[in-house]
Amino acid sequence: MNGILAATANNGTARTLTIVLFLVLVAVTLGITVWASRQTRTANDFYAGGRSFSGFQNGLAIGGDYMSAASFLGIAGLIALYGYDGFLYSIGFLVAWLVALLLVAELLRNSGRYTMADVLAFRMRQKPVRTAAAVSTITVSIFYLLAQMVGAGALVALLLGIRPGTTFLGMGAETAKVATIILVGALMIIYVTVGGMKGTTYVQIIKAVLLMGGTLVMTLMVLAHYKFNLSALLGDAAAASGKPDDFLEPGLRYGVEVAGNATQTFYNKVDLLSLGIALVLGTAGLPHILIRFYTVPTAKAARKSVLWAIGIIGTFYLFTLALGFGAAALVGSTAITEQDKAGNTAAPQLAQALGIDFLGGEIGGAALLAIIAAVAFATILAVVAGLTLASSSSLAHDFYANVIKGGQASERQEVNVARISAFVIGAISIVLSIYAQSLNVAFLVALAFAVAASGNLPAIIYSLFWKRFNTSGAVWAIYGGLISAVFLVFFSPVVSGAPTSMFPDSDWHWFPLSNPGIISIPFGFLCGWIGTLISKETDEQKYAELEVRALTGAGAH
Repeated sequence: MNGILAATANNGTARTLTIVLFLVLVAVTLGITVWASRQTRTANDFYAGGRSFSGFQNGLAIGGDYMSAASFLGIAGLIALYGYDGFLYSIGFLVAWLVALLLVAELLRNSGRYTMADVLAFRMRQKPVRTAAAVSTITVSIFYLLAQMVGAGALVALLLGIRPGTTFLGMGAETAKVATIILVGALMIIYVTVGGMKGTTYVQIIKAVLLMGGTLVMTLMVLAHYKFNLSALLGDAAAASGKPDDFLEPGLRYGVEVAGNATQTFYNKVDLLSLGIALVLGTAGLPHILIRFYTVPTAKAARKSVLWAIGIIGTFYLFTLALGFGAAALVGSTAITEQDKAGNTAAPQLAQALGIDFLGGEIGGAALLAIIAAVAFATILAVVAGLTLASSSSLAHDFYANVIKGGQASERQEVNVARISAFVIGAISIVLSIYAQSLNVAFLVALAFAVAASGNLPAIIYSLFWKRFNTSGAVWAIYGGLISAVFLVFFSPVVSGAPTSMFPDSDWHWFPLSNPGIISIPFGFLCGWIGTLISKETDEQKYAELEVRALTGAGAH
């Protein structure tokens, strides 16, 4: 079976079908973007889609934003390779929505206009706080963008049958991946600069429907293959994993106990805890998720959109169980890692196996592979557009309009700067993604979550709930959490010193944990507390006004 899987990805049918589906997908989404551009006349349209989306529409769009390449490709790959431990991401990403719902969704929507910094700067000095918020937003977005674009490179290499030693259109495997990353970067820049929030939202809604449909079909096929016997599925997955005794138990990837090395065992356990904290707290600080709450007309619609999002996302993460264990059982860990060492192609390879099983041999396999890969590509395009919009909006609205221009920029100037920012952020993401191709995309997203929870979350929580909080505290919280997270990641095994590092041939790491959350998140809160106490600035009247806005929405828009 594995030999057939490896071979069929290279046949002409798969390539032709894949290219046709991609072209149709890109044409449809570009058409939506052009249509949306004609509806985008003001800054409110560009940043918030005219606040015209219903709770259900926004819930679908949030799902489209959140169910990223990390969810579809990364988590399925982790479950396929590491069994029980891979499901940790699904649980963490889902539980995180409760934090977002209970602590920030409605309050942020009520008290801000376009960006997170609108809330933070309301009762503080504008320039330092907005500058810090813009820096944090861009950093988090770039971390997240890396994951999507690395996933795109791995996906297209599989689809076109490009493996080490093979070529396509004269390009080797690595060159083709780089070309794909550049293509995705170019498309995301077009979506944002032309369509703004309206175009991006409709692309995300379409993508959410396609992804839920595709994963539902694959889940039913996996269960049908095993006659809905979950025990047989898990048994085959464990047997095919090469680690039958450990695959269905915790400890295969996280919290690993190293015989005779108590120190390393301790670090592994702490790293697991650190990852869990980052996953649960990170969503409430993600800029591209936070700006989605500004696209609905009322606080009630904001709450509804989060509830719809939880239902959609929760169902999807249950599907990832079937996809991951199905890939382990029907594809096998050897075939998955031969195609992509980090396991990012497990779900498309499973689609190919299911197509062969249910749809009549190699042509059926090629067809289902192409369809699912097109869905995954839509997933990547939608998420990168949302991320680029969040970071370019922050740069234009927070830094340019309110810091450089002191609030005197016209709407046209602001939107033009946002479009230019999208080009710059897209270019930076493309360059960094080329160096991050060896990392699992779900793992990269976990780093983005850690950075968001370290810098953005303390500032948001303190601003909404602490009367004494001030400008100094906000700046200290954002920069303290952000710098500590990025600093620790740079000196961790993620960047150097391990075979799967960004720079595997170099070693300058001294921080033993792969995820910095357990250190950087409390440090961000501590910095915010200290920064507040060392400054005598306070404005209780402004806090009272913010409190009224947050609870009622009065005067915010």
